[in-house]
Amino acid sequence: MTHPSHHARTSPDKIAYRMAGSGRAISYRELDQRSNQGAQLLRSLGLAPGDHIALLMENRLEFLEICWAAQRSGLYYTPISRYLTRGEIDYIVNDCGARVVITSPACADVIAGLAQDAQGRAFYIVGDGRAGFRSWQDAIAAQPATPVGDEIGGQDMLYSSGTTGRPKGIKLEFRNNPIDQPNPFLRYLCADMCGMSADSIYLSPAPLYHAAPLRFNMMMAALGGPR
Repeated sequence: MTHPSHHARTSPDKIAYRMAGSGRAISYRELDQRSNQGAQLLRSLGLAPGDHIALLMENRLEFLEICWAAQRSGLYYTPISRYLTRGEIDYIVNDCGARVVITSPACADVIAGLAQDAQGRAFYIVGDGRAGFRSWQDAIAAQPATPVGDEIGGQDMLYSSGTTGRPKGIKLEFRNNPIDQPNPFLRYLCADMCGMSADSIYLSPAPLYHAAPLRFNMMMAALGGPR
């Protein structure tokens, strides 16, 4: 079985993700509940399969909770480098068509102006609240922890480094797959070639807005591995 929702039923107390520095951790039960609540929130905002969200934050548990919320509600999710300028971030948010943008206190300053000029987008912040941003935790707390009725697999949409001109969004065709059907090449790379499994322990020190760290971390939770 290759999805956190399966592992929440079979190994609910097993750790899905742990922050090496702080020791903060989230179990598969908690990951399933919070990603369900996130998916319910995104549906309540009118986002349908094929729509888009963007994330701007440092490595933290909420980053992956939100990615799984998007994945199980059929959304494209774009992580944005926290080291980009406001203009670069504004370009990516507009180019990918993000209808919801989620940030953290560490990254909020650079997009505070964008949140004030939201242009129909909803801006959320995890952790401590801040004027101009809605609280992600408060918003999902009001949502049920049950799956949305139309679950379907979403996927990431990442941007190139932009060595020539603007960054280029790499948007794969919407696959209309079940939530527990992973990318076959990524499964081959991680499970078959690298030997990742439910018994693996994977340390990921790289930024989650990069392709390999994000996809490997998503695949590890899909396979049921601890951190």
